[in-house]
Amino acid sequence: MKNLQTLNLLPILALASLFVEINGSNSLHPVLTGPDKAFLGSRVAFRCIAPDSSLPVAYELMRDGGVLFATDTALERDQPAPFFLKVTATSEGSYQCKATAGGSAGVSNSIELSVVTPVSKPSVTSEPFPPVVYEGSPLVLSCNVTKGSHLSYTWFFNKKEVTSSTSPFLHLTGNKLVMEKATPEHAGSYYCRAWSRVQDTTRVSSSTDFHVTVKVYVSKPRVSFSISKEGASYRGNVTCWTTRGSPPVNFSLLLDDGEVGSATATESLATWFPVAMVPGLDMGVARCRVNTEVQELMSEPVTLVVVPVGGDVKVEVEYLFTANSKMAAARLSCQVSRGTFPYVSWLLNDSVLPSETYVDSHIHPILSHYALADHRRTLFLTKLGTEESGYYRCRARDSYESEPWVESAAVLVRVTDGILNSMPRATSSTETPPKVAITTIEVITIAFCCFLLLTLAVGVVCVYRMFDREQAHTHIASTNSSYEALPLSAPTSVSGGKQTDASSTECDVQNQSVEVPV
Repeated sequence: MKNLQTLNLLPILALASLFVEINGSNSLHPVLTGPDKAFLGSRVAFRCIAPDSSLPVAYELMRDGGVLFATDTALERDQPAPFFLKVTATSEGSYQCKATAGGSAGVSNSIELSVVTPVSKPSVTSEPFPPVVYEGSPLVLSCNVTKGSHLSYTWFFNKKEVTSSTSPFLHLTGNKLVMEKATPEHAGSYYCRAWSRVQDTTRVSSSTDFHVTVKVYVSKPRVSFSISKEGASYRGNVTCWTTRGSPPVNFSLLLDDGEVGSATATESLATWFPVAMVPGLDMGVARCRVNTEVQELMSEPVTLVVVPVGGDVKVEVEYLFTANSKMAAARLSCQVSRGTFPYVSWLLNDSVLPSETYVDSHIHPILSHYALADHRRTLFLTKLGTEESGYYRCRARDSYESEPWVESAAVLVRVTDGILNSMPRATSSTETPPKVAITTIEVITIAFCCFLLLTLAVGVVCVYRMFDREQAHTHIASTNSSYEALPLSAPTSVSGGKQTDASSTECDVQNQSVEVPV
């Protein structure tokens, strides 16, 4: 009986021993520490430790779920086992460590190691290429590398970092810099910087400068001309130009719709064409045509006619006032009735008024209180004093000829008691008072007063007519009441001692004049 009980306990003891063995093998809980990123070619260290384990402890570093990578044995309690690794392209993967001690074993957590390839020198490319676009067109710049992983990108424009707030038309997307609508302000030098970071270490590489050109559409061309005299002959010059655009620009001159010249402006937006020209003759209709790779525009026509200076020349005077209605300056205008290229000269008291002189190749005004404008046609008297008083007149001639002059009548400009007077020169001693310039506020005030007086006059007339109508109505009403007081039939009258009735005297009654008392 006793032996039978012993035999029944043997399976139970065997199962208990197996349970203890299995439980003991899973009692270790090793911990693996180490980097999750590492630069290619660097050295890294993994450390594995199994706390509270019996000595000695055998450690094994495994990769990708079971491939033995390295082994180590710890002879001191709570001493981690280091595993040093030189990172290569094949080092990327999942790492774990296994600890074995006293018949027990355990597997640690896993660490996914990524191998970061340092960036090589990047370069910039564009779409379209070459990087030349017209304003409003899209442009995409790409930062390309031959080697490198886990990269970030930074863009620079004219040595300044590009951010989302730099321009509403610039967007950063991965390794690309996108211009939705290029503008002239986007033209310049760009470069990119590619970089990767592992813990506190950053590897950076920058590209060379990449120049972007943004072309501007040309505006409608314009045409102008001039004339000069060389000896006894004349020489004309036609200028084709535009105010906006990006060189190079090709200009063509058309005379009476026939092309007579063509030139390419590479540095500026203008070019010149010589033409035959004779004063007083119609030399034809000139037009300028401008061509680029994307545009062709034509100017407005201009008739090449040079009208010699002639006709009447007169001086008009206008006074300029400050805000407080104080006279500040006078403006004298020389009106030339005929002439394409007049040259104007001013005289004060029959002496030519100097306006400028050349000193050290620079133009300097002689008299600071005089100023010329509008191609010398306007003379400003910026100082009002006795020195500026006198007779002013202007004369004009063709700019391409030295003579003859056409002169205006003299106008007297005189400052007396702070008041500037002007009048034409006359033999009579009677002087016409000058025109007084009126400010805008004074004009508005006078207009309002006139309107108010007119309104009052109209109101008085309306009231007078209203009372007149009331009196007329009263007079008519009184007249009607008097007629109603007359008898309907005339009284009998005695004619020759005979009595007649009313019917026989109806006509007489109607022909009688009746006085109605009022």
